[in-house]
Amino acid sequence: MTEYGENRIGPNARIFEPVTLGFPSRERLGSTSFPGVTIGRDAVIRSGTILYCDVVIGDGFQCGHGVLIREHTTIGNRVAVGTGTIIEGFTSIGDDVRMQSMVFVPTQTVIGNGVFLGPHAVLTNDRYPPTGKPELRGPALKDGAVIGANATILPGITIGESAVVAAGAVVTADVPPRTMAVGVPARIRDLPGAYRP
Repeated sequence: MTEYGENRIGPNARIFEPVTLGFPSRERLGSTSFPGVTIGRDAVIRSGTILYCDVVIGDGFQCGHGVLIREHTTIGNRVAVGTGTIIEGFTSIGDDVRMQSMVFVPTQTVIGNGVFLGPHAVLTNDRYPPTGKPELRGPALKDGAVIGANATILPGITIGESAVVAAGAVVTADVPPRTMAVGVPARIRDLPGAYRP
């Protein structure tokens, strides 16, 4: 294990080499003492994972191989992050979130509790790349949202509580709570019976 900064690892963590903890962000380069990563109890961190400095992760975290989590990211309890997923910095992730393999989460994204992201889901934060204008702003995924495989969510979009984005959809406008977004560009429909309580 390669460590930078001052890392704190909770009890019963299982870490499979090679893993990098506390990798310095641009602002920390050249510093000899800085906050590394804080990881709660019962973590499983698989080989190839890189966790940057100033990352705080709750209890029961697990990740696949080759995961990258950048600086100033906060992750709740019982979160699973799939192989090859990238979480850019300045992001907040709630409890009980499940990300399948190869998900991309940009800076300035907020993910609520109980959210599911299917494989290759892509969230974006730059409306007119590569200008960064207006300011970078990732999506907000409210509690219980479900994002299907290969879906793309545009910058600043809100996916409402318990809303569903179908596989392959391109979401260009907010999705109201307890509805479904389908197609390219996505259109709003009622939830199918399988998603109704």
